[in-house]
Amino acid sequence: DRLSWLHAITTQDFENIKVSEWVSGLILDALGHIIHQFIAMDDGELTWLVIEPVKKDELIIFLEKMKFMLRVEVADRSSDFVLMRTPGKPDSIGGPFKLVKRNEIDLYKAAMKDYSQAGVWAYEAERVAAGRARILLETDHKSIPNELELLGNSVHMKKGCYPGQETVAKINNLGKPPRRLTLLHLDGSEVELPKSGDKVFDGETEIGFIGTVARHFELGPIGLAVIKRSVPLEKTLLVSGVSATQELVKR
Repeated sequence: DRLSWLHAITTQDFENIKVSEWVSGLILDALGHIIHQFIAMDDGELTWLVIEPVKKDELIIFLEKMKFMLRVEVADRSSDFVLMRTPGKPDSIGGPFKLVKRNEIDLYKAAMKDYSQAGVWAYEAERVAAGRARILLETDHKSIPNELELLGNSVHMKKGCYPGQETVAKINNLGKPPRRLTLLHLDGSEVELPKSGDKVFDGETEIGFIGTVARHFELGPIGLAVIKRSVPLEKTLLVSGVSATQELVKR
């Protein structure tokens, strides 16, 4: 029952997922707040959810509580497998991806000897430039999918009911969320860059917070921030003494 079960409790359309297709999704609370974020792939026998390591135990407890009488088993395989970013143009969720057994990582790297290797810093810089929000960085206790440009990708807009759907649909159909995600181009003349969680100001007025800060190979120092929607896009903002111009995030 894994696919119909995940279809009912997440924002993604698992009933129509293709074998070996990677998708992104969320688990929301009843009010539409984001409590878990994942990427997932079904191999025909198992559905793999890849999440933030610090959220693992919390998610397992949640999934066990949601099983009821369904034929579903939940297992932690993080000690056996790792997620690797494979060569190729980035897709809408940051892939292409591949699950690799931990004891075969060296074999996999050897097979990729014709490709240049890059680390997590480069991956995160690409994610920021693409405007892909990440839980625990661009989210807080009141984050909803509508303000983070997650609709239509992590949130399937034509599937059946799931926890939090009423909030998502209501805001999407009747209005706009009070906050928005913005890409900040940071002044690179400063030695120190802002840190995750630092407050963002319009003049002397606090308007939000910055999540991820990265150094992009073309764009220079950039960051993703969540700010009040009412702040004009053309406004130059201030984060920890560093000035920043905005760029609209539209995914």
